[in-house]
Amino acid sequence: TVGTQTDYRDGEVQTDPYSPEYVVPSGSVPELLTLATLTWGRGLPAGLAEVEMIERAREKRAWEATLPAMNDVSQIAKRRKMMNDMERKEWAFREQEIEKLQKLRLEVFRKLLQTREENQNELDAKRLDDHWQNLQKAKEEKIKKIQHDFALMLRKLISKRKTMMGKLERRDIITEYTDFASQTYAPLSRIGYFPDNNSERYVVKNFYLDTFAGLCKLEAALPDSVTQVKIKAPKPKYATTEIGFIKRSARLEVELAQIHQELLEKKNKVKEPKKPLRFLEKVEKPVPRPPTPTLEKPSIEEEETELAVISLQKLLRGRAIQNMMFEGKEKRLELIWELRTTHALQEDGQLLLKAEKQKTLALQQQHNLQMHKLSTVESHLAREEGQALGNILDFLSKELVRLQEERKIHAFVMLAERQRRMREAEESGRRQVEERRRQEEDEIFKQAREGGSFTIDSYLEDIILSSMEKTAEEQAREEVQRMAVEINDIAYEMESRQTCRQSEEIVAELVYNFLIPEAEKMSIREKVRQFQRKHIDAAHHIIHKGTE
Repeated sequence: TVGTQTDYRDGEVQTDPYSPEYVVPSGSVPELLTLATLTWGRGLPAGLAEVEMIERAREKRAWEATLPAMNDVSQIAKRRKMMNDMERKEWAFREQEIEKLQKLRLEVFRKLLQTREENQNELDAKRLDDHWQNLQKAKEEKIKKIQHDFALMLRKLISKRKTMMGKLERRDIITEYTDFASQTYAPLSRIGYFPDNNSERYVVKNFYLDTFAGLCKLEAALPDSVTQVKIKAPKPKYATTEIGFIKRSARLEVELAQIHQELLEKKNKVKEPKKPLRFLEKVEKPVPRPPTPTLEKPSIEEEETELAVISLQKLLRGRAIQNMMFEGKEKRLELIWELRTTHALQEDGQLLLKAEKQKTLALQQQHNLQMHKLSTVESHLAREEGQALGNILDFLSKELVRLQEERKIHAFVMLAERQRRMREAEESGRRQVEERRRQEEDEIFKQAREGGSFTIDSYLEDIILSSMEKTAEEQAREEVQRMAVEINDIAYEMESRQTCRQSEEIVAELVYNFLIPEAEKMSIREKVRQFQRKHIDAAHHIIHKGTE
């Protein structure tokens, strides 16, 4: 009842649109009230489906207006036909709606399956990537370990090579200190020295640089020229015009003046005298040599004996060195030949080396061919032997399996034969009893069929008819109950709109169309049941009499 103006839209402040109260005059049914079931979010704002529903409701109301009156007995068949046609149309429309809904569900299901498959593919790809990365990491770690082991073994081989002759070298301190790449200046981490452990002791610690008070004190001690910088614009070397352009003549004048000044400086340059020494130099005197020792002169015999011993020692040492050289030559014969081949300078020697090389290559190639032939022959022989042995072993294994299977089958046959004989003995006695019983039953059936074949057929027919009627009655009851529910809904809806006269006409039509035909059906069923009762009693009497 009060109008207000706001700066906001209705959609921003109102969740459910306002529905005012209304009063319906008696005797009128506005079309707008038929849409009362539509609410905001459930049909409103109206779309294409809601518009189609409204149009169908209008068509149905127009069709209901064209129906003949219920009190007109001559128009009942026409009214029933029109209602059946409308019911078929509604069922066809309902089937179409169900098909559309099924198509939509199938489409949604297909999209969900596609999304699930895409997610699964992404998950599989991610798992494969993770597995590949793990394998790559393991591979890199393995390669690092191999490289580390390779460096370790290489260092061990180098250290063994240094002490190959069994000689242990003593530490040479002078060599280590003269070589800046030695362990003294650059120790290795694998030995146990880590240069970064005590790196803090090399850090410069100053009061003026590490503390705020020291910085303030240092700043106060500095002159003003350091803290307050004054910048002066440089003067141009060349004469420029008003617009800042340098003329070529001015540039040439400045260059000529610089050259003239340099020539004057070179011409007037005076050689500076040598400066005297600022400090006295100390001249160190050499250390006096010790007195030369003197020895007594040995006798001639001792001298000859000593010379003989010295010559014998020289001979032994020379022979030992010669043997060592010979052994070294034998050990390093290939290296000597390689050095000779690389350092051969004479043409004849080179030709001999080439001939020997070709001869060696030919022999090596021939040896390789022979080894290849031998390996191929051995491989063929091994393959043939393997095939033969495999065939023999296969044959023996199959024969063993066949013998085992034959024994099993023979045992099964013996058991089956024994069981067959026992069953035949049992079946022979049972067969005699069954034949005697079958003869008795055949005789009884023959006598009963001769006496009451007609009554049995009628009895069976009655049983079938009664079961069919019972089934039809149950189906009809279910259909009636379902239709009753639907009719009740329709009736309640119509009662909310119709007047008292129309309701009385509907009740009269229901009584005429449902109660009277049902009473006639019940009376007809009772007559048929009484008519068939005498035949059933006769069939029962004949059957019981024959059995007694």
